[in-house]
Amino acid sequence: MPGLKLNPVEIPRDFRLDLYRGFALWLIFLAHIPGTIFNRITPWNHGFSDPAEVFIFVSGYANAYVYGRVMEQRGFLVGAAQIVRRAVEAYIAQIFLFVIVIGEAFWLSHGSHALDDAMNIAVVHQRPDESILALLQLKFMPVNMNVLPLYVVVLAVSPAVLWLLRKAPALALVLAISLYAAANGFGLNFPAFPSGYWYFDPFAWQLLFVLGAWCGLGAADWVWRLARSRWVLILSAVYAVSAFALFLPWNGLNLGELLPEWSLYAFGKTNLGVLRLVHFLALAVVVDRLIPRDWPPLNWLVLRPLVVSGQHSLEVFCLGVALAFAGQVAAVEAPGNALIRLLVAVTGIAAMVAVSALLSWYNSTRVSFRIIADADEAMARPVRSFAPPVRPPESGPQLS
Repeated sequence: MPGLKLNPVEIPRDFRLDLYRGFALWLIFLAHIPGTIFNRITPWNHGFSDPAEVFIFVSGYANAYVYGRVMEQRGFLVGAAQIVRRAVEAYIAQIFLFVIVIGEAFWLSHGSHALDDAMNIAVVHQRPDESILALLQLKFMPVNMNVLPLYVVVLAVSPAVLWLLRKAPALALVLAISLYAAANGFGLNFPAFPSGYWYFDPFAWQLLFVLGAWCGLGAADWVWRLARSRWVLILSAVYAVSAFALFLPWNGLNLGELLPEWSLYAFGKTNLGVLRLVHFLALAVVVDRLIPRDWPPLNWLVLRPLVVSGQHSLEVFCLGVALAFAGQVAAVEAPGNALIRLLVAVTGIAAMVAVSALLSWYNSTRVSFRIIADADEAMARPVRSFAPPVRPPESGPQLS
């Protein structure tokens, strides 16, 4: 095609992004399998933030890191088109995952609808037309399906975010912080179906995505010097360790009864409370110092399952949601058997790793095709095959 550029966009791979995403996906899955040893050692028991912050921040970083270079080398329109395609894929995945969840609930309950309330899908049978419309509008979210709508929204608006970050990064950050403050101050949020609001407020959580995108584009030199300075590292480590020490006696306690209601807003997950945000940023500063880009263990075989899982984050996340429903049922049916619950968790992780490995193998075997109009020209080309080429018949029905 005239004007088509065949030279690829060169993007050096940062395996830390894959490692962090794979780590977050594993923990999100394990969080929904109750009663296992993993629930006791997972980060949300020892701090304010959890893997959801990791997933959104790294998604923003990776989005800017990849498509920002596409915009630089191919133009804004091409890069924006690739981002929109990714957002559409995530939207379709949400719809497809909903169908899987409905079928899974019916199968696990043996057609009795006993799990409908637990999975928040009872309204589908009561108001099917409204439920389907709300699903298409991303208002209806069964249990464990509230992350993808947030991802779709922040990804859909990211072309404008990346453009502004490249042209006026300070203005982009001011707008993102202002929107975050408005969401926390005035309760801005999207409505959910059949009642309430989104579990992850996109007006608040966009700040974490924008911060990740800002870092993915390189941020500013003074930011990296500040983030990697000794004093910032010490303060971040002290804050993270202090949160860890505070959470040790809090485990097993109901904070809602011990703390005043106004203070719980700073810990809130829906509004991305300021203590959660600062806690995640503190952990990010420490991890950035501990795991540099050339960290040798990134090439170790033992970390390969995490890296591969992170390279196929959308597929692995959807699989993890589907497996979590089955795992919850199995864990509930075996309340006193810790071994069964442990096997459920390990089996789910193994399935996620196996699927991601299969996807990696499939991508490595992908073949490119070029359709040409002249069949004689195609037959004249040498064909490397174990069988001779077959010439199409001179007459008879032809495929167009």
